[in-house]
Amino acid sequence: MSFCRCTSLVRVLTHSFLFVAVLLLAGRAWSQEDQTPKYEIFTGYQWAHPGATVPVAGQPATAPIGAKLPDLPKGAGASFTYFFNRYFGMEADAGGDKGGDADETTVSVGPHLEARHEHTNFFAHALVGWNRLTPPGLDSRNGIGVILGGGMDLQITKLIGFRLFEADWVWAHHNFDDVVSPAFPDLRRVNLQGVRLRTGLVWNFGYPPTATPTAACSVQPSEVMVGEPITATATTNNFNPKHTLNYAWSSNGGKITGKDNTASIDTNGVAGGNYSVTATITDPKMKKAPPTTCSANFTVKEPPKNPPQMSCSASPSSLQAGGSSTITCTCTSPDNVPVNVTGWTSTGGSVSGSGNTATLNTQGASAGPVTVNATCTDSRGLSTPGSAQVTVENPPPPPPPQAQKLSQCDFPNKVKPWRVDNTCKAILDDVAKNLQQNADSKLVIVGNAEPTEKRKNLAAERAVDSKAYLTTGEAQLGIDPSRIETRTGNGGTRTAEYWVVPAGGTFTGEGTTTVDESQVKAVPDHPRTGAKKKAAPKQ
Repeated sequence: MSFCRCTSLVRVLTHSFLFVAVLLLAGRAWSQEDQTPKYEIFTGYQWAHPGATVPVAGQPATAPIGAKLPDLPKGAGASFTYFFNRYFGMEADAGGDKGGDADETTVSVGPHLEARHEHTNFFAHALVGWNRLTPPGLDSRNGIGVILGGGMDLQITKLIGFRLFEADWVWAHHNFDDVVSPAFPDLRRVNLQGVRLRTGLVWNFGYPPTATPTAACSVQPSEVMVGEPITATATTNNFNPKHTLNYAWSSNGGKITGKDNTASIDTNGVAGGNYSVTATITDPKMKKAPPTTCSANFTVKEPPKNPPQMSCSASPSSLQAGGSSTITCTCTSPDNVPVNVTGWTSTGGSVSGSGNTATLNTQGASAGPVTVNATCTDSRGLSTPGSAQVTVENPPPPPPPQAQKLSQCDFPNKVKPWRVDNTCKAILDDVAKNLQQNADSKLVIVGNAEPTEKRKNLAAERAVDSKAYLTTGEAQLGIDPSRIETRTGNGGTRTAEYWVVPAGGTFTGEGTTTVDESQVKAVPDHPRTGAKKKAAPKQ
């Protein structure tokens, strides 16, 4: 290759780079989305080096002279590629070059492989087809040709790209049988093994509809109590997976901290209610593309505000006026917040307390129920009243006075075992005196007898004789018989017992039996026999 030819090639490539720079500046805002057009068309400049020696025109066939074909700097090329998918297509190619008196034309088809990247595409093709060569001074020759090569495109806009270079190896076979004898096979059968360089514009058509970038936001959990954290996540669609996206997070409830496509929401101090979190997603390499946003809703619930629970009890729950009772209240909060018992009052008596315990003093309280009240209040100001009831009773009536054994008489006389002797009379005098001093008292006389004593009604007679002495006896004590009750007992002794029963009192009389005084009469000390005793002789 001559120096001039190299200079021309460098000039062409320099102009191409300048053209690419201008187009890149014009379309700098566009960024390829890794989409594949349905087909592309290339049109541009083409330079060729045939790379073969051919016969010289005008030389005898028996002694031909060969000359190398000159470079062909004046050329143009075009191709049409239909893509079946992102990587594979079928290409139809045509090109022609001139230089001096020579020219070369190619029409070929074959597979096209392409690797697309952001702003740059690399391709390779293998073409086979028709090659037409016109050497200087000779007729045109048609032959089979093969083109193998590839190149690099710069994608300027979605529609337009610039082919920075295309370098192909071009092989073709041509016959010069009409001008060269069989004795010179190298000139008679010529194989082109040249190079073809191209640059120009690439037009892209048939892109699939561009999907609009979208995003969806979600929160987990979507319902929390105040203070519990929430995690928000943004999921994107139809963005360029090779681009790093920017995420801006915001929320109208809580403090949000975002990192990439996730964010954490701190709900401490947030009032209960419904809130939302929003993510704004931008692709910094898509400067003219509008931001994409998504939102998700979440609910913050305040802790439950249940009033405290309170129960009170009294010990004792029933007492006589003047006594005291201890009141104990149990106060708890279902929400586990601090509580306090205050406000002790009572409907009777007086109450004093501290904390959950108080003392009720019933001095001066009327008989009946007394209610003690208190209030349980939690740290949030919620309160619940509680009460306990104490029953104040009237003092019980004094027990009825009991009969008391005042004295007793013995009956030692075996002849007259019923006889009230002088000793017994003296005792009965004291009994009568007591009854006289206590006009409301009564007397119960209980007569007893030994089991060995066989006289019938002896115990009853001892009681009745004692009563007779007190009422109508010689001492003239004059005790009202209605105040005296006679009974028999089972004491098993020769006695008569004298029980004084105060007014209102009772005599239990256990083991005793009332004497039927209509049947048992007092036995006179000197009973009459019906004949007068002889008077004692005078001394």
